[in-house]
Amino acid sequence: MLIKNIEFIKSSNSIVECPKDKLPEFAFLGRSNVGKSSLINMIVNNKKLSKTSSKPGKTRLINHFRVDKKFYLVDLPGYGWAKASKVDREKWDKMVKEYVTKSKVIVVLFILIDIRLKPQDIDISFLNYYGKKNIPINIIFTKCDKINSQNINKNIDTFFSELSKSWSEPPEYFITSSIKKTGKDDITDHIESIYSSIKNYEKNL
Repeated sequence: MLIKNIEFIKSSNSIVECPKDKLPEFAFLGRSNVGKSSLINMIVNNKKLSKTSSKPGKTRLINHFRVDKKFYLVDLPGYGWAKASKVDREKWDKMVKEYVTKSKVIVVLFILIDIRLKPQDIDISFLNYYGKKNIPINIIFTKCDKINSQNINKNIDTFFSELSKSWSEPPEYFITSSIKKTGKDDITDHIESIYSSIKNYEKNL
């Protein structure tokens, strides 16, 4: 997928503030230090588009980025930031869940998982929550440059073994590194394929 134009449209506190033009949305969610903003920057080949920080919790609003006036990439607030107050964590959690479950234009929710870690209860919990809501989910394993290929495969197997306790069939997944740009083409081709399918469907209505 060749991206010609990417622009930040707005940050929203709730679904009612989100853009109303009904373009398809590809949303990104994960723990607060999993590398969402870096991944989005990698996908669009713009290091300065989505703000990154060495401190977790930088993203606190629903951020919409419009790609070639065709669809949105949506950077959602991360979950599990221990240093945030309980009130803030509950506010962000409610905001994200309302946006994801009530949106009529989300076509995929990408949930990001740090590939270096053993399965985290909070990640499994969010996957189960949105899975039960019938939200279309893909998994993106991040930071694959931090471990060797043997451990990558081992950790993915371990993660899906844990997920299989509640899922009969696992979501499609991608392996990425924002530093090495691993997985960039796989994800952009996937997004382009979904977008093309939507347009073809609309033409046949």
